[in-house]
Amino acid sequence: MDVRPGLDSAVAEVRRAVRAALQALPEGATVIVALSGGADSLALAAATAFEAPKRGIRGVAVTVDHGLQDGSAEIAATAAATAESLGLSARVVRAVVRAGGGPEAAARDARYEALDALAREVGAAAILVGHTLDDQAETVLLGLARGSGATSLQGMAPVAEREDGCRILRPLLEIRRATTHAACAAQGLDPWLDPHNADPRYTRVRVRETVLPTLERELGPGVAEALARTAAQLREDAEAFAEMIDEIIE
Repeated sequence: MDVRPGLDSAVAEVRRAVRAALQALPEGATVIVALSGGADSLALAAATAFEAPKRGIRGVAVTVDHGLQDGSAEIAATAAATAESLGLSARVVRAVVRAGGGPEAAARDARYEALDALAREVGAAAILVGHTLDDQAETVLLGLARGSGATSLQGMAPVAEREDGCRILRPLLEIRRATTHAACAAQGLDPWLDPHNADPRYTRVRVRETVLPTLERELGPGVAEALARTAAQLREDAEAFAEMIDEIIE
């Protein structure tokens, strides 16, 4: 455990989570770290830069420039420079956001396409993304509000195996957003504040800024953790059900 005197507790918590995620990868592997420059991805990148060399793992920070905001190229370049200062290799890739559907979904699809392409190029064993427990709670709550089925309410998996062999890893799914901000502050890292994350036109922003805080205030603390546990329990149930079906078929 990271309990050395002087080591900030938030930094230690993020590092432990990243260390646990990297243990499933072979020594000498290459990983992509999705880096927007925000606090979550920046804390993830810093922890990866610290933990990956211990296992001989090469970390490549990738910042995707969607070109949707003024100054996006400068924002991406700053994020890449920060990653390099941490000891990671850094790349900036431009993503083409296709028209149609919601802007959030379109940007997300373009981002993953760009990350996938670079993962294939460098032979990455995994793509690390900085989704937190807060993101998970928001996802479950949005699914409930939309009347989605159990599959949607399972939220995001900490490990997503893919046919191409490159995993999606979410080491921070049990860590609160406040912790990633604290970890950045403790390490002197200055995260980028995406104005889209405060724009009430987006449903997720309203959930984050209004709905969840209201639930916490009216029902007591722990709502976000409870929603995240619900997602984990549904994933476990689905996995057990799938195994049962496989046994019956055999």
